[in-house]
Amino acid sequence: MKKQRESQCTQKTISLLSPLGTIQVSGCENGVHTIQILMDVAPAERSSEAPLSRVVNDSPAEMSPELQRCVEWLQAYFSEPQTAGSLPLPAFHHPALQGDAFTSRVLQTLLKDVKFGETVSYKRLAEMAGNPRAVRAVGGAMRRNPVPLLIPCHRVISSSGQSGPYMSGKGNHLKQWLLTHERQRSEG
Repeated sequence: MKKQRESQCTQKTISLLSPLGTIQVSGCENGVHTIQILMDVAPAERSSEAPLSRVVNDSPAEMSPELQRCVEWLQAYFSEPQTAGSLPLPAFHHPALQGDAFTSRVLQTLLKDVKFGETVSYKRLAEMAGNPRAVRAVGGAMRRNPVPLLIPCHRVISSSGQSGPYMSGKGNHLKQWLLTHERQRSEG
């Protein structure tokens, strides 16, 4: 008899066009598994006038309620970001977000306590998550975040005020764009 694992989920992947490029959201009936930013748009082509999270495959009728909730949240984030905080987040269905492991605790703390337009240092987030000496582990938790944007790892910066790496350093320009997007919208 084969061992049954969490592969019992039937995952769907939805692609969205956004100012960051294509965003792929994968999930099942239980919740969102992952969000990937594909970085297929050159920084010079990125603007706030770009398409705002338009679904490019799958019809809404084929989406689970949790994926639909994620799409709606992302659409609000890019078009009316100040309203995204009042929308319900989709359920998450990824092992890194389950249980009481430090990574899960850090990501849940970030989600709950660092609001739109705010930033927090790696050191301060370690303190908020209950382990002030775990600054490097916070960086590891940010790298393992399966649902960037929903859990806003782009809001975590170095103590010096520098933005720090995003997507293992390959997405630093995206992090700058996201921080600027939030700052402009929270001031305006």
